[in-house]
Amino acid sequence: MQMRERLSLALKEAMKAKDRDRLSTLRLINAAIKDREIALRAEADPIDLGDGEILAILGKMVKQRQESARAYEEGGRLELAEKELAEIKVIEEFLPRQLTGEEVSAAIEAAVAETGAASIRDMGKVMAVLKTRYTGQMDFGAVGPIVKSKLV
Repeated sequence: MQMRERLSLALKEAMKAKDRDRLSTLRLINAAIKDREIALRAEADPIDLGDGEILAILGKMVKQRQESARAYEEGGRLELAEKELAEIKVIEEFLPRQLTGEEVSAAIEAAVAETGAASIRDMGKVMAVLKTRYTGQMDFGAVGPIVKSKLV
């Protein structure tokens, strides 16, 4: 099932169940996807976002909510932090399983071998391979320094 179909089905189910919090988060997801499509429409011909782009949007949304929750906790606003964490749980339902540390290391090794990367100049090639295969499954902010250390 395509990502859009899954989101649409979940939205309908949340409406039927009258789950206001889940419905709100699903609407935020749809709004973020539509915003991205509008931005792309201004750049080129109208296109529908594929699953890879939607996964990237969802990953970004999770990261934003994690940062917000952390800020709310530091500010003593626990009820707002809990709301952000609840939204993260709903968004993560649509993301693939996160890779373990060992799986991330193996993926990096395979990408380095596949691209023939030998120096830090080849880091972009390695990251491109990882992003095409593992979008939504690993945190590329954390993976970047690991790849860099292997190529130095």
